This record gives sequence, C-alpha cells and structure tokens, in this order.
Amino acid sequence: MLLFDGVVYNYSNQPVFSDLNFELNEGEFSFLIGKSGAGKTTLMQLIYMNLFPQEGNVKVGEFNSKTIKEKEIPLLRRKLGIIFQDFKLLSDRNVYENLAFVLRVTGTPKKLIKRKVFHALSDVGLSNKQNNMPDELSGGEKQRVAIARAIINDPMLILADEPTGNLDPETSSEILDILIKINQRGTTLLLATHNYDLVKKIDAKIIKIADGKAVKVKLKR
Repeated sequence: MLLFDGVVYNYSNQPVFSDLNFELNEGEFSFLIGKSGAGKTTLMQLIYMNLFPQEGNVKVGEFNSKTIKEKEIPLLRRKLGIIFQDFKLLSDRNVYENLAFVLRVTGTPKKLIKRKVFHALSDVGLSNKQNNMPDELSGGEKQRVAIARAIINDPMLILADEPTGNLDPETSSEILDILIKINQRGTTLLLATHNYDLVKKIDAKIIKIADGKAVKVKLKR
C-alpha cells in the first residue's frame, strides 16, 4: 500500500530525511510520531507527491515517485483522503456544498452526489448539520466535516496530519474513535500526531521519525 525506500529529503537550510524506510500494509492503522520539526508534515507531502525525494522513492499503491507523470498526480490524490489540523473548509459554502464540491471536481454523476454526501455525513454523525456554514460549527464538528470530506471518495489511504491538534481531549478521543471505525471498514490510515495520550489509547503500529530515519516503537500502555 505505502512504501518509503531509502528516502532522502533536505530543505536548503535543514536536513530532514537521511535514509527513511518504512511500509504500511493495506488496512493498517499506523501512528506517525516525532518531535516538532522531525518531518511528519514533509512525509505527508511526499506521499501525496507535493514533494519528491532527492534520493530513494515513495510507492503509493500503483504510483511510484520515480516514474509518476505530472498528469497522473491528480489521479493519485483522488485515491487519498487528507485531513488537516486546521480543517481547510470552504468558508463561503455550507457543509453539504463543502462535500459536494469535492465530488463535482472529480466528475461524480449528479445523481450520486446527494447519496455520497449523506452517507459521509452519517458516518461522522453530522447528518443534521448539512445546511450549516463552517463558522456555525464547533472545532470538533469542523473536523468531522473534514473527515467526511476525506472519506467521500472511498480512498485507499487516509492521511491525517495532526487532526486533533486544535481540539480538547474529549473531542480528540471522539475524533480518534471515528477514524478507528473508518479503518475497521478496511481503509488504510496514517495519523501524524504529537499527542502520546492519543497514541496510547489503541494498539496500533507506531512509526517514530528521529534523526532522519523511521523506527518502530512500542509504547507502554
């Protein structure tokens, strides 16, 4: 599903990855942890190929960073669901339109859009909020909409980049529960976080980024 093979990536003034190797199998739930500045967000960008390795390669499903053509990158991204810490909702559209917009961009037939939006909102417990504007929602509700947007195209892999970073502990736990349920249906999920209390809640693979490399760790629970 996902493979980092000998990846090297450096910014002009900062080394990030010197020899990054790890894999994520289909259907796995994995936490990605590391100190601030360790490269968690950079790693996410390498997965959806906003950035490319300077050495080594990244494989996502049938896509390979060494061989992918520019015109194929949108095809890759349609197979990914991405959840950001700051939600990135469209402030001028209601909840329904935030989700429908994603489907229209990917050419979903009109008759399917309403059904897909309804199912995605049901999955995150927000069927009654489809007419609300983003500024009428709590932080937890905004993140639920962001999760609904991420799952609406049935992605092969969900990338969650600090999805609970702006939320209180109780709401963070609720968001984690939603992500666990999505994973249990078979969707592969990689969740980057600095919240070790969250990591301790479930028995999942943990990948730690340290000194430019990835190491598997086991936390005491």
